[in-house]
Amino acid sequence: MKMELMEKNVQKKKGGMITMPFIFANEICEKLAMVGFGYNMISYLTSELHLPLTKAANTITNFGGTSAMTPLIGAFIADAFAGRFWTITFASIIYQIGMVSLTLSAILPNLRPPPCKIGEICEVADSGQLAILYLSLLLTALGSGGIRPCVVPFGADQFDENDPKQKTTTWKFFNWYYFCMGASNLVAATVIVYVQDNVGWGVGLGIPTVAMFVSIIVFVFGYPLYRKIDPVGSPFTRLLQVCVAAFRKRKVVMGSDRTLQQLYENGDLDATISVGGKLVHTESIKCLDKAAIITMEDDPKAPNPWKLSTVHRVEELKSLIRMGPIWAAGILQITAAAQQNTFSLQQAKSMNRHISKSFQIPPASMSVFTQISMLSTIIFYDRVFVPLTRKLTGLERGISFLTRMTIGFLISLLSTFAAGFVEIRRKNAALAHGPMDQPHAIIPISVLWLMPLYCLHGIAEAFMSIGHLEFFYDQAPESMRSTATALFWLSISAGSYTSTLLVTLVHKFSNWLPDSNLNRGKLEYFYWLITLLQLVNLVYYLLCAKFYTLKPIQVCDAGNETKREDGIELIRGHV
Repeated sequence: MKMELMEKNVQKKKGGMITMPFIFANEICEKLAMVGFGYNMISYLTSELHLPLTKAANTITNFGGTSAMTPLIGAFIADAFAGRFWTITFASIIYQIGMVSLTLSAILPNLRPPPCKIGEICEVADSGQLAILYLSLLLTALGSGGIRPCVVPFGADQFDENDPKQKTTTWKFFNWYYFCMGASNLVAATVIVYVQDNVGWGVGLGIPTVAMFVSIIVFVFGYPLYRKIDPVGSPFTRLLQVCVAAFRKRKVVMGSDRTLQQLYENGDLDATISVGGKLVHTESIKCLDKAAIITMEDDPKAPNPWKLSTVHRVEELKSLIRMGPIWAAGILQITAAAQQNTFSLQQAKSMNRHISKSFQIPPASMSVFTQISMLSTIIFYDRVFVPLTRKLTGLERGISFLTRMTIGFLISLLSTFAAGFVEIRRKNAALAHGPMDQPHAIIPISVLWLMPLYCLHGIAEAFMSIGHLEFFYDQAPESMRSTATALFWLSISAGSYTSTLLVTLVHKFSNWLPDSNLNRGKLEYFYWLITLLQLVNLVYYLLCAKFYTLKPIQVCDAGNETKREDGIELIRGHV
């Protein structure tokens, strides 16, 4: 019976590398649209809509936080009802509507305030104009909420983890997924930003809008090739059932380790949510084990899931709880990186950006250094670093994803710390040459002073963010991988909102972040405050990683169902 369910649940003859262009096309265009506007959004809000700097900065981080939170909704819909393919398809259409609305708001004069006139106070966008902007951003946030949590697991679904030939391809997929993301970010930071600054916002937003439309067609065109896993019901319902069952049996006394046989297991009941293997009992969070204790009131043949849960379902909840501390550790790294699109960009606007007499770098294109360093690091990691470390560690992926994240945390901390000294040098140049009280004047210091900081952030992202994504996919229960990917984006959301909170508090209680003249502020103190928080966070993460329990799985011999109990392999994790 279990074998029949497995064959019905997963279409194994489809999938493979042939599906990657169709899947990556959708993600690339989504990133092209989102990032193409996101990189230059601070310029659009301050120069076109004339918003104050701190309000514009908070608008950006709030939008980033919202668009990174909506994946929880998309993940729930995909895992519980619609499946990943249809969730991505309909979310892409919603995203397309938002991009069309955003493009029209940039084209039609009535949807933005009139241009500033020399010597006059700029007219700030009215509530109606801001409402159109926020509605457009909300639609794109909702659309990305369906795309982001599903693209990664849908792509990984195309490789059968029970096939030894395809198993090693899965972790490589994460590197190349992030590589495609970085490539689209690179195009957005150069071509799209250049068009926005030199041709116009209408054309600059119209290009990714058209690209998104094409990507939807391409993604749907690949439908016959995809390996699709059917949804198996709401994972949140199962988690709630475990909690309720454990609460109802809170007074039941647990036996010794020898009485583990009384914990309920049902392979047929869990067949659709344990295709890749069954989670085995762990000794952590023992209070939840009570949900699986068989009492006189329970009927193992026809169990009430609100009173009796299987060990596999209890371990699903335990896995998510154990992942929580590692998830939280990624928040501050996002907070540090968020400053690139706000205050670092404002620094770049005030510096000499000329590469030659006739060409200067657009401020938003400074992020090209982040993308180039990230892409270079991914290639180096996959082609050089992994083969070398594999010889030392014996691990197929070279180093564990927990170690990979540690390296990312260290590099990110170094970048933020160094950013404070670059800001001091920028202000000293302004003081020496006079434009301290001229916030729009160009300071005679090269913008390339910021380049190492952007590069370090790119290297940190290649280690930390990909490691974080691998961690969520690998350690999450297989029926909750869309939800696990949503947790990755939720950490980005939390990091963005943390940045908003930090900026708001620092602006309210200090003079570090002035509204109009950055030269009179103390931005370096703000960077060092984030550095201090990152240092505390690193110590916290190392403790969490040290005591983390990897997800244990029993993999049955798929070729012979009778070996389900005797012929099992215990896997203590891939790290």
